[in-house]
Amino acid sequence: MKRLLLLLLLFSFVGSPVWAVEPPKLNGQWSGPLKVPGGELQLIITIVPLSNGSYYAALDAPQQRISRMPAEAVVKGTDITVSIEQAGSRFVGKIGKNGATLQGTWSQPGLKAPLLLRRLELPQPAPIAGKPRLTLPYREEQVSFYNQEAQIRLAGTLTTPAGPGPFPAVVLLSDSGPHDRDVTEQDYRLFGSLADHLTRRGIAVLRFDDRGVGQSQGSHFNTTTADVVSDAQAALVFLRTRRLLDTRYLGLLGHGEGANVALLAAATPVPAAPAFVVALAPYGVPGRTVIRRQQLEIMRLIGSNPAQVKAALHLNQEMIDIIRQTPNDNQARGKVAALLRFHNTDLDPHMARARAVQLTSPWSRYFLDFDPTRSLPAVKCPVLLLGGTDDLQVATTQNQAPLKKGLKNSSVTALRLPGVNHWFQPEMKAWPVVNGEPQPVFSPRALDEIREWVFRKTERPHPVATGDPAPQPKKQLVKGGGSGKVSR
Repeated sequence: MKRLLLLLLLFSFVGSPVWAVEPPKLNGQWSGPLKVPGGELQLIITIVPLSNGSYYAALDAPQQRISRMPAEAVVKGTDITVSIEQAGSRFVGKIGKNGATLQGTWSQPGLKAPLLLRRLELPQPAPIAGKPRLTLPYREEQVSFYNQEAQIRLAGTLTTPAGPGPFPAVVLLSDSGPHDRDVTEQDYRLFGSLADHLTRRGIAVLRFDDRGVGQSQGSHFNTTTADVVSDAQAALVFLRTRRLLDTRYLGLLGHGEGANVALLAAATPVPAAPAFVVALAPYGVPGRTVIRRQQLEIMRLIGSNPAQVKAALHLNQEMIDIIRQTPNDNQARGKVAALLRFHNTDLDPHMARARAVQLTSPWSRYFLDFDPTRSLPAVKCPVLLLGGTDDLQVATTQNQAPLKKGLKNSSVTALRLPGVNHWFQPEMKAWPVVNGEPQPVFSPRALDEIREWVFRKTERPHPVATGDPAPQPKKQLVKGGGSGKVSR
């Protein structure tokens, strides 16, 4: 899961919806240049309406390597406020031209400047290898499956390789925050790219909309990490009904929180256990420890001074203590809202209350005390732990070692990929250029490692993908939690 800028930082990788009165149907991305000392900083704000009438919002600042930083969006008539409380930033403005523009003022520690954001017209994904194809070289089917435990139906896409099969298959599980089945962000589709790559090479893939997103039922923000385990299990049960799939080799592949969901599902073999788990950027330390580390990274990115960092961490700890020590939601929300307004006198009381509601949600309460290593000894299947050295949200140096230690009863491969960030993108200099602009891509090295590991675990020869360029020589990897480099 998985961020620019004030004092709140709780759950820095999860969007925080704020309930507004009759919000307009804002849906899309808006971008514009923010004037900063010495130049400009391009900002991109994503706003997605949810089924409960609230919004998911996120901020991107590519020049600072900030991706999908969660934000709170409040809309009242033509007024809009987007707050990134983790690092003290806020945009307050007006919706203009029927949603085509957002114009107002951006403020953050040490800076206050006008900002005009224009709606982005998102391009269609470029054809793979630059060649248009009228049809995909594999089967693609829109499917739905039922989660009996939660009594909801989830919708997704199943891609199956060409040929008679049977094929190994993986279920993709997304990071925290509401995501569609492709995990679409601007013109980058993390799961869409991953599914296409694996299916072309002989691995079937099921990806689906999160609860309350797209065509899936349920409520995203009323569930905990543990609740979503039943979604993963229901997906595995569904795959067992597909005649072209090899039921001996049905695995789970998760990203961020989704990786922890996959590990929890593997530790609970009923009603369906995976044959293997691929965990991309999983958490290996308790949630409140992750939050503190993320806040430090955010404050460092925006150049906060030691006093600002100390104040932010102190407020963060105060809120965590209130939430953990006050089981009654109404009492906890009142205390958190009062604390927020004490530290920010300009904060609207309704917004403070809305934030307090989110911070005391079932998900938030669960995550604060979530110990991802507790159930790991029950995992018996092979596990691939994959992370990037440039991941500012889930540092591999902090998280991989406790996971490896906890997975003492399974075969574990742990790899750290140099230059790869939380969204498994390589350094920008490695991005392809399309129409003069660099386009984000899934790390080719990560794709290779995932594919080859799955084939080793499913006892299959390496297939040749149609229409793809020849594989490139492998680069060096940082293996496990060590600092040495191992040529692979």
